Formats: sequence, C-alpha cells, structure tokens
Amino acid sequence: MAQGRPLALVTGASSGIGFELAKLFADDGYDLVIAADDDAIHACAEKLRSGAGEVRAVQADLRKPQDVDRLYRSATENGRRIELAALNAGTGGGGRFVDRGLEEDMNTIDLNVRSTTHLAKFVLQDMVSANSGKVLFTSSVASMMPGSLQTVYNATKSYVQSFAEALQDELRDTDVTITSLMPGPTETNFFRRAGMLDTLVGRMPKDDPGKVAKQGYEALKRGDKKVVASSPLSKAMGVMNRVMPDSVKAVSSRLISK
Repeated sequence: MAQGRPLALVTGASSGIGFELAKLFADDGYDLVIAADDDAIHACAEKLRSGAGEVRAVQADLRKPQDVDRLYRSATENGRRIELAALNAGTGGGGRFVDRGLEEDMNTIDLNVRSTTHLAKFVLQDMVSANSGKVLFTSSVASMMPGSLQTVYNATKSYVQSFAEALQDELRDTDVTITSLMPGPTETNFFRRAGMLDTLVGRMPKDDPGKVAKQGYEALKRGDKKVVASSPLSKAMGVMNRVMPDSVKAVSSRLISK
C-alpha cells in the first residue's frame, strides 16, 4: 500500500454498516484494510477499488485469536499505522438462553467481546504511542436494555458500550478519540444470521445502513463520544432507554424478540 495516504481498518465490512463505512473511508482518501469471515469480502474490495486508494481484503474469523493477530499484522505490515479503525464485526441470536446452544452463545461472546477487546488493544496502543487516531465501536441501542430473548447479544453490546465510555475517560488527555455508534434495527444480514426473521423486530421497518454509517462516520471525524443512528424511531428508542426502568425494558425486548 502507498505510504502517502492514511490507513483505515474496518471489520465486518462485507455487508451492511461495515461496508458502508468502508465506502465512506475510501471516498475520504483513505487506504483500506477490510475484514470479514466470509469470502464476499474479496468482492467488496473490488467494489471499493474504483477510487485512488488501495484496498486490502482479509478474510478472517475474528472469533479466533490467531485470526485477530493475523489481521493486525496484515494491516500494519511495512510500518503502516492505522489512523482510523471501525471495529464493527458482530453477531447475535434470539431465543431463551436455556434453549440456545452453548457454542452459539460463546461464538457471540468471542466475536462481540473478545475480538473487539483484542483488536482494540493493538490498535489503541499504537494510536496512544503516536498520540493520534480515531476508533469507532459499533455498539447498539440494545446496549441500554436487558435483552430478554436476546440475552447474550444485548449483554455483549452493553460491554462494548461500557468499554468505549471507559476508554474515552482513560484517553481524555491524549489526541486519540473514541466514538460509539449505537444503531437501532438496521437493514443488514444480522437478523437472517441470527435466525430472527420471524420476530417482530425482524419484520419491522429498519434503518438504512448507509445513513447509519454516515452518521457514525461524521461523529467519528468530529470526535463525538456517541451517536444514536439513524432514524427518528431509533433516536426515540435511545431516549426512552435512558429513562425507562430496566424491568420495563426487559419486557419490551421480549415482546419484539418473540
């Protein structure tokens, strides 16, 4: 990759919010390293190569620590430094906790929590050393509510949100910024992969991933701490989750996730 252009890293970039974020980075003059666990990531890289920047696709299963290591090494080879990172990869699933397979839930934890922490460790150590950089964590409005029938998913997003907010305070005396993107239900592959197409939340109208990504990208560039994106309904969910009792939020989660 050319040394003269800044470098951005986007995970979960083969579709949805991640791919839309990658397009915005590319349009803004960044070289890209994009990652996902499916081979569609290579076709996405071809789509993104229409601009002047370079794009490298890394097919990696970030649930595996060795793949996190490989992605980081690939992104930073030849002394490249990541200027912007969108840690967007995530998964989930519906159903009662006691009825779901243990492996399913551990996969969600490994991707949403473990890999996010692992990759953030590498990326932020470099950024703090250079006293420059920006990281966008894809959290969720679900991080603000107990996830009845989405027990583990909501808990992992609560982790991501708390993690991001703690980092904001720890890095307050540096020029490194942390932004949390908190989407509502968005038109992505999430509900199909989670087996939730027959639920109320799976059937309801959803936000445009391009609009969600744009609001997240603009917040990242400004150095905002968080943004609830993108529609008025999603923003209203964010406001209601700040004031409703947890017991009511758990019931709400159960009703839309059945």
